[in-house]
Amino acid sequence: MEHPVILDRTTAPYIVNTEASVLEALRVIGENKARVAFLVDPSGAVRGALTDGDVRRWLVGQTTPDLAAPALEAANTQFLSVAEGTPVERIAPLLTGGVTRIPVLDERSRLVAIASPASRTFTIGRHTVGEDQRALIIGEIGNNHQGSVELAKELVDHCVAGGVDVVKFQLRDMAALYRSGSGADSSGEDLGPQYTMNLLAKYTLSVEDMRTVLDYCAERDIDAICTPWDAPSADALHAYGVPGYKIASADLTNHELLRQVAGFGVPMIVSTGMSTEQEITGAVEVLRAAGAQFALLQTQSTYPAPLKDVNLRYMDRLAELGDGIVGYSGHERGWHVPVAAVARGAAIIEKHVTVDKSLEGNDHKVSLLPEELAQMVRQIRDLEEALGSDQPRELSTGELMNRVNLAKSLVAARDLRVGDVVTAADVEVKSPGRGLQPDQKDVLMGSTLFRDVPAGDFFYPGDLAGTAQQRSEYDFRRPWGLPVRFHDFRALMEVSAPDFLEFHQSYKDMELDPSTFFEPGEKLPQFFTMHAPDLYAGDFLIDLASPDEAIFERSIVEVQTVVDMARDVRRYFMCAEDPILIVTMGGFLPDHHVAPSERMAMYERVQQGLARIDEEGVRLTAQTLPPFPWLMGGQQFHNLFMEPEDTVWFCEKYGRRLTFDVSHTKLAANFAKRPFSEYIDLMGPYTEHLHIVDSIGVDGEGVQVGEGEVDFKDLAERMDRLAPKAPFIPEIWMGHVNNGEGFFTALDRLQKWF
Repeated sequence: MEHPVILDRTTAPYIVNTEASVLEALRVIGENKARVAFLVDPSGAVRGALTDGDVRRWLVGQTTPDLAAPALEAANTQFLSVAEGTPVERIAPLLTGGVTRIPVLDERSRLVAIASPASRTFTIGRHTVGEDQRALIIGEIGNNHQGSVELAKELVDHCVAGGVDVVKFQLRDMAALYRSGSGADSSGEDLGPQYTMNLLAKYTLSVEDMRTVLDYCAERDIDAICTPWDAPSADALHAYGVPGYKIASADLTNHELLRQVAGFGVPMIVSTGMSTEQEITGAVEVLRAAGAQFALLQTQSTYPAPLKDVNLRYMDRLAELGDGIVGYSGHERGWHVPVAAVARGAAIIEKHVTVDKSLEGNDHKVSLLPEELAQMVRQIRDLEEALGSDQPRELSTGELMNRVNLAKSLVAARDLRVGDVVTAADVEVKSPGRGLQPDQKDVLMGSTLFRDVPAGDFFYPGDLAGTAQQRSEYDFRRPWGLPVRFHDFRALMEVSAPDFLEFHQSYKDMELDPSTFFEPGEKLPQFFTMHAPDLYAGDFLIDLASPDEAIFERSIVEVQTVVDMARDVRRYFMCAEDPILIVTMGGFLPDHHVAPSERMAMYERVQQGLARIDEEGVRLTAQTLPPFPWLMGGQQFHNLFMEPEDTVWFCEKYGRRLTFDVSHTKLAANFAKRPFSEYIDLMGPYTEHLHIVDSIGVDGEGVQVGEGEVDFKDLAERMDRLAPKAPFIPEIWMGHVNNGEGFFTALDRLQKWF
């Protein structure tokens, strides 16, 4: 069939009562995403169709449009429809010219299905399956419940705990399925069928028990599907209302069953084990003719299956034969093959689960124990995250950081002055990678310098422009400052007039004598803040939440050292208030996030450490943190000062204040899939200081203002109300290079909001 058609019998999302208003019909149109609704009278007959275009045409024709008017006034009463039973090959040519949905009506004009072009996605329960979706993971309980409702429920619990999307069972009517009329009577059968029949007779659930188990799945909030092995079982499942069906490999050639289940109008997942390609194409023809939504699963129907017979590459062929979604149903040992199947494009993974691999029955030995199932799910989700996309490559935040550390730059080979023209002899390639990359050397040649470049200093992209960046005079509603180091703060003050300076200390800076950077008796008119080092020699990080006593004790010492240095530096500034001290308090782990219930003890551990620090003369603040910080060249996992509720709990219980890092907290909100505004509203009243910077996704921190996902207008309005006096710095990644170019770009952009 050139243009496959599906017949969707889930019609409720398309139906609007003829008495409904235009506004009510528009809501239905928007919610079903098909942009069409059908108006049905009290007898169930369809009286009109309503699309966006119909509404627009109606509005244009009204002198004073009233959205409360009956929707039937705007509807198309001469709509296109087809009669129930119309072959899909006759429907396909009608789905052209922008027509994407055609109502299928019975002899009384009642809506029985919606015809639409076949899609490479479908929905089972709450899960969308197919292109650009994560794999649907099915926990196949099958008959591993051994005929026990209680064991079936236990297996459901394990599937829920393991993180699968859907659980699956099997239902058989033994009298309808076997020629003897009963699986218990197998005396005339061969040894294989006799074994299987006797096993099923012992362990098959009745229809009533199956309903009980399916009800339990609803209680546990997990979608459940089932394999019907015969017509009565299919009818029983249809009467119950399962959201999808699995067709066993053994029934691929059972075209009557395929047509029966396809007639239910919900998605079908069809296994292709122990079938020839001719049989597969025959089944596809039946499913297409019935207008079914279906996926084909590559399956090797041996228990356990030898790896040499799995043939994952055949999924590519199945995708061609079915012209749609493919997946994998695994009967091999372990779970590494399903993970590989996802890497090869499987949109569905089915794997059996058991509580004991030694139980009677073929399926148990190829099943996963609960923890194995959970591990498979975790590895598939990790893999999906790692697969990423085929879009043009972009550097991650971690790569940008390591590029600075490891890459090389173009640096001046001698002292250069304003007006000098750069020649090859003036340039060397040296690490670190802060400036122009070496591949820009030819572009740099011949540039006229607008600034002095001392020997060994970096060339920057701005040097290619030939003109110096102009510094603005800033007038913000709150004090603004610049992140600086002892060695560069004077250079930045020569080109700007910040209200304060924030000293971002390295562990090497903590070994310096501040007096060597200030004049005796000097009193700068600004105030200052100080940021504790993020990393110390030996890969040490401050972690006041650590259960390791050595790390905990050293963390206390290091924080106290920063407090003491801040007190010392204060004599060089006119500070009306105690300087703010910013500390990343800790609570990170190398490989996972802790459960929310574990966080309170970690916060209490932090406070135990802070209680031993002499904070006199400073305002010690906890920096809000991202879910995935980039530390020591790679990704870590933060746990504290992310979620607003427990962060506020810490502040209220211990009288603590925050440095609200916009980038970090936006990343935390994205990770939790919550509105950033909730985080601002809850943590804003406890905010002493602001780090303002943009962000992307869940780990893209330090992004230039206006180039990420933060709504700065909303942020400014909320912070003006919640923390109007909190000072801020633009904390742009590498904003300090080229004499603070990135910081001043951020400040220029922030002027319209702050």
